[in-house]
Amino acid sequence: MNMLHLAETGTVATRRRAMVDYVMGRGNVEIDELVTRFETSRMTIHRDLHALSAQGLLRRVHGGVTTLPNGIAESSMLYRRRRAMREKKAMAALAAGMIVPGDVIALDDSTTACCMVDHVATMGGLTVVTNSLGIASALASMPAISLMALGGRYHPTFDAFFGLMCEQAIGALRVGTLFMSVSAVHGVNAYHQEQDIVKAKHALMRSADRRVLMADSTKFGSNALNRLADLSEFDVVITDDGLDPAMRDRLLDHGVTLRVARLCASDAVKN
Repeated sequence: MNMLHLAETGTVATRRRAMVDYVMGRGNVEIDELVTRFETSRMTIHRDLHALSAQGLLRRVHGGVTTLPNGIAESSMLYRRRRAMREKKAMAALAAGMIVPGDVIALDDSTTACCMVDHVATMGGLTVVTNSLGIASALASMPAISLMALGGRYHPTFDAFFGLMCEQAIGALRVGTLFMSVSAVHGVNAYHQEQDIVKAKHALMRSADRRVLMADSTKFGSNALNRLADLSEFDVVITDDGLDPAMRDRLLDHGVTLRVARLCASDAVKN
């Protein structure tokens, strides 16, 4: 490989990283805007978008590209990691308070579950089951954590493993508490865009003695294609104090055990 080719390769990688950041900052971007912004041809932009969409970093739509989710497709892991981080960290801190040393817990592929890693790392004597590559990688070097990583087919959009092998591995286990999240909550039901992800989450729910759903307030009232579960099927639903009071009352009337993390003081709880 000559030096010119190395330089060109570096330029392409730099442009694509910049393109991801640019689209994430705007949500939706048209092809012509990318051509102007990056001063290159439409053909080059299309090649870049093809590569980035194959990695699950961006999603192509008619005439452009997006990082935003819709009812049938989830947004990229990078976008979701940046979204509603205050809310996710507050919920993660509250959820971590439900864990004691010696517990066997499961963490799903969600970015909210990823926020629990720092809390879990400070606890000794835990067994953690997960299908998330990111969570498994973060916990792998911690000798006080007994890690059980679930295999299967790797999905780059979610940085996690799914499919039959994953579901069979889950079915062979029994965990004390499952901490999981979803893409959308409509009415009193939880939804997700991807069928394979729903199947893995169902398997995790069946394997757990206690189920904890973490859903930030922005997910309430949104839509996704596949119904996962009624919120009353969870032992606890954790959200943040941005939840609409009318929605909160509806959940309580439906029999949902609700715990709310305060954003102004993330360690505080209001019931």
